Amino acid sequence: MATTKPPADNPSPPRSKKLLVIVVAVVLALGGAAGAYFYFGRAAGPAKHAEPVVEKPIFVPMEPITVNVQSEGRARFLHVGLTLKVYSEPTKAKLVEQMPELRSRVLLLLSNRAADTLITAEDRTKLADEILKELNKASDANEAAIKVAGVSFNSFVVQ
Repeated sequence: MATTKPPADNPSPPRSKKLLVIVVAVVLALGGAAGAYFYFGRAAGPAKHAEPVVEKPIFVPMEPITVNVQSEGRARFLHVGLTLKVYSEPTKAKLVEQMPELRSRVLLLLSNRAADTLITAEDRTKLADEILKELNKASDANEAAIKVAGVSFNSFVVQ
């Protein structure tokens, strides 16, 4: 009995042809997807990181305040012009709405000062910090505090 061999010119069996076609199709699909990604990604430009938005400060001037200050022997007064710095229009609106109360709180804070504690630049810087803390306190337990970012002096006269 004779055994038959497949002829030598017969290429691979049909199963490996299907596998080869599938592999080539997958490679072409991945190549096309990668090409499309790089093409459309480059066309849109490089991705930029979102830069933090720096809000411009809004300055709200207060009417000048004149108060008697504590001194020995003679009457002395303090005349102060203040400008408050905030970073949003809603905060500015709330600040303007509550300005009479805020002015009163600053007036009480200033009137408890001795004239000789308002002379140096360090004394004035400390006073500005105290005014800032006073303004940022909530006036009522049911109300949120105003977020004042800074206090600047326009005028400062002790006489």
